Amino acid sequence: MLLAMGFYPAFAQQNYTPASIHSHNDYAQPQPFYNAFNAGAGAIEADVYLRNGILMVAHNPSDIKPELTLKAMYIDPLQKELGKRTGPLNLLIDLKERYTTLLPQLIRELEPLLPFIKKGHNRPLFIIITGNRPPPAEYNNYPAYILFDDDLQLPHNPDQWKRVAQVSLNFENYSKWKGEGVLPIQDERLLKAVINAVHVAGKKIRFWGAPDNAAAWQKLMALNADILCTDKVTELTDFINKP
Repeated sequence: MLLAMGFYPAFAQQNYTPASIHSHNDYAQPQPFYNAFNAGAGAIEADVYLRNGILMVAHNPSDIKPELTLKAMYIDPLQKELGKRTGPLNLLIDLKERYTTLLPQLIRELEPLLPFIKKGHNRPLFIIITGNRPPPAEYNNYPAYILFDDDLQLPHNPDQWKRVAQVSLNFENYSKWKGEGVLPIQDERLLKAVINAVHVAGKKIRFWGAPDNAAAWQKLMALNADILCTDKVTELTDFINKP
């Protein structure tokens, strides 16, 4: 489902909380998982590779270390801590290699979390696949609890669109603004049109690659982007919580 660009009616301005935060490259945080989880972030992202039959968390293959498994860094902590949380959490798995190899192993490794991810719309944990995800025509090859991130590059039929959890777009495709000075008005109009179009299609939106500073956070909030993607979870949490 490619979204037509144009002008759409304004949506109600949302109230931003730490649940609006997406912890990008979470494994690089001072305390992976716990830094974002304890702050109340709504989404945590981990990049994964498959090595020796085990999913490893790393940004690049050269960063892979034996102890940095998806199980140790995220699945075990989630199993231990989810009962302490009141709001839902999105766990985004960024597949850095072929989905045909990584997704079957991910499904196996997620088995301890099935009690949390098979409770319908009110479940406490949502699994969202990003990166090298399958095309929409293959979504139904995977369990219904597996949802997908979308970049608006491929068409979807209505059933496939239901498996899309959110839309994630590269900010630099819409603006070269670096979070300093004023966002050019033509860029602002384009970003607003994209955000509204995604909302009309019934999905939330985040921009990755956006400037990661207070000026950009404020602008994205003013534009009504739903999810604030950051490598600075503590700073963004403080920014949102300030009086």
